[in-house]
Amino acid sequence: MTVVIDGNSLTLEDIQAVARGERDVRLPASALPRVLRAREYVERLLADNAVVYGVTTGFGRFADVHVSGVDALALQRNLVFSHCCGVGEPLGPEETRAMMLLRANVLAKGYSGARPVVLETLLAMLNGGVLPVIPVQGSVGACGDLAPLAHLTAVLIGEGEAMYLGRRMPGGEALRLAGIDPLVLQAKEGLALINGTQMMTALGVLSLLEAENLSKAADIAAAQAVEALRGTRTPYLERTHLVRPHAGQLATARNLVRLLEHSEILASHAGCGKVQDAYCLRCAPQVHGAAKDALAFVRGVLEVEVNAATDNPLVFPEEELVVSGGNFHGQPLSQAMDILALALAQLANISERRVECMMDPSTSDHLPAFLTAHGGLNSGLMIAQVTAAALVSENKTLAHPACVDSIPTSANKEDFVSMGAFAARKARQVVGNALRVVAIELLCGAQGLEFRGGLRAGLGVAAAHDAIREMVAALAEDRPQTPDIETISQMVRGGSLVRRVESVVGPLEP
Repeated sequence: MTVVIDGNSLTLEDIQAVARGERDVRLPASALPRVLRAREYVERLLADNAVVYGVTTGFGRFADVHVSGVDALALQRNLVFSHCCGVGEPLGPEETRAMMLLRANVLAKGYSGARPVVLETLLAMLNGGVLPVIPVQGSVGACGDLAPLAHLTAVLIGEGEAMYLGRRMPGGEALRLAGIDPLVLQAKEGLALINGTQMMTALGVLSLLEAENLSKAADIAAAQAVEALRGTRTPYLERTHLVRPHAGQLATARNLVRLLEHSEILASHAGCGKVQDAYCLRCAPQVHGAAKDALAFVRGVLEVEVNAATDNPLVFPEEELVVSGGNFHGQPLSQAMDILALALAQLANISERRVECMMDPSTSDHLPAFLTAHGGLNSGLMIAQVTAAALVSENKTLAHPACVDSIPTSANKEDFVSMGAFAARKARQVVGNALRVVAIELLCGAQGLEFRGGLRAGLGVAAAHDAIREMVAALAEDRPQTPDIETISQMVRGGSLVRRVESVVGPLEP
């Protein structure tokens, strides 16, 4: 299947599919007239020698410096070179493909003033597997992701570095091997390519979709822990949540009830006299639900941003207007990414607490210490909990908001910046850490069920347990557990665990 971009209808799921290399991208003929009209208007402005930021002027502090038409091409090339200042490790291939797609979608809106060939060349690179090497550090999220986008653009003009056929090489060589002609940037086109929020948006989209899937997996892990710890489903009954009807709380409670349906384990200890479970079990709807509500907010921000015009200046040919505004500013994304990090940090926090409950005989309702039948000779899952503790501790630092910081740049021309790129990078790390914490909980919960006398768990929990046991054997004697944790992490990240459970209980609510 092919994703068709027109600047207005790209979905988050489309972006993920392209990022994973599952779909190609094309530009429909219907988008070309808009792109051409904006370019023709830019050409008229050039012919009239009009003063237009970044077209016939310098950039930033040099916006008052006039650049003559004869220097327009050098201006765009110099812009790209001067902004290639990124440092650090490069983006991964998924993030790079998402970033390229998002930049192409902006150009397709028809407010950038770039020629169609710019868009076509970018799509040829994306579909042909020429991936620019884009260092992750160097953006303050003010005029967008200037440095990262400059490294992307450098390959379009045959410069910079790219990955092609599994090798890192000069950008010009990658284009030559792929049969793609490098661009010679015309007036406005360098600026049209580097001004925008596409790195932070790319990271944000991929992180959100993983977080939404992880939210479902966390509900599965919680339900499994309830069974392993012989908890009760009573706190999840709908009547409790209807009197405090936060949407995420209600959704989590409904998920837990469905996952625990027809549980022989829960039925086996009815009337046991235990009054209340620990908060990490009892309050799962409230905590997981708050995370779900936060993710819904983040989705709303990203669904606007992926189809937004984030250039500067924006070209409105119908009104014969060029507006130098601030749509490149990353504050909406910076704030949303910090919220995403906070939500996932808390989801991991409560997951780790359930892991600890399963380790400790005083809280695990007769489970053996560290979930091993032969403690002393074996340490069981003792250190898996330590790993979870290390990850949630990291998250607590990473969850400190980036969006409240600002360091003026460009001689105070850019005096209030968003730090959105760092917010997005931190959120991506938090999602990865939370993924492994939930995987550890799933590992421990599955082990805990081995000590419940062969009684069948609820429908959803049993499906999860069966899926895990197909990939990871029960822990009879100590063995390295990193492979087990990583296997379950991939089951969660790839969606196979959630799909297996949903095949039995129906779609879970994200």
